[in-house]
Amino acid sequence: MSPSSGERYLSSAQNLWSTVSEQMGTIRKVADLFAESILQGHLVHLFGSGHSRIMVEEMWPRYGSFPGFHPIVELSLTYHHDVVGANGQRQAMFLENVSGFADRILRNFDLNQQDAALVISSSGCNVVPVEMAEGFKRHGVKVVGMVSRQHSDASQSRHPEGVKLSDISDIVLDTGAPVGDAMVSIDGLETPVAPGSTVGGCLLINCIKAEVADRLTRAGKPPKVLTASAVVGSEKATELFEAAYDEHGRRMSRLYQELGNKITK
Repeated sequence: MSPSSGERYLSSAQNLWSTVSEQMGTIRKVADLFAESILQGHLVHLFGSGHSRIMVEEMWPRYGSFPGFHPIVELSLTYHHDVVGANGQRQAMFLENVSGFADRILRNFDLNQQDAALVISSSGCNVVPVEMAEGFKRHGVKVVGMVSRQHSDASQSRHPEGVKLSDISDIVLDTGAPVGDAMVSIDGLETPVAPGSTVGGCLLINCIKAEVADRLTRAGKPPKVLTASAVVGSEKATELFEAAYDEHGRRMSRLYQELGNKITK
């Protein structure tokens, strides 16, 4: 009996796991970079438009995660619930390729050269993610780009100068998703279904998260991990919850203290 469509998706997902596991050396380098920023009291900025927002929120805040990360989620680029009409997908996809939008987002923050950044874009070809990476670089912030390498290589950049996220990034991670993202072909259906970039992306995110937590702990600064009461009890879970969000607030406050003063740091 031939495998069902769902079984074929799971088989393809195993290939994503293999692609991620082959990048452990690169993942460790990313974790070194991110842990260094967090240990110095700074932030790792996270940005993804469209469905790449999922990886941003997978890193922080959720159970099993910890402060040190700054999720930048621009609702005009990520709010898909209405699909059509006001706040619809057409507008979000249009805005994703408006040059200059990234600079207006970053204008809100006093970036520091000791920060780091992770920019996620499956194609690595849309304007806003690429210009976000360029903006971080102009401020001396090292950038990790997460793309689907096969899809990015087969896609044409919409950036005015034709560059892709992988061209800008200091380190590049590959989700392993195929060209077009969707991984399952069905007889009688013209185009494939069931994308894989989120699966590969979340594997990468949580490998990085685990490696960073290990480095922080070995450095004598174990992170305050959001933990369910079923694991540590209600009192401890509440204590961790409050402590983690307090630390996040303190770190975030630094992004606004010198905003607009144009002080070089």
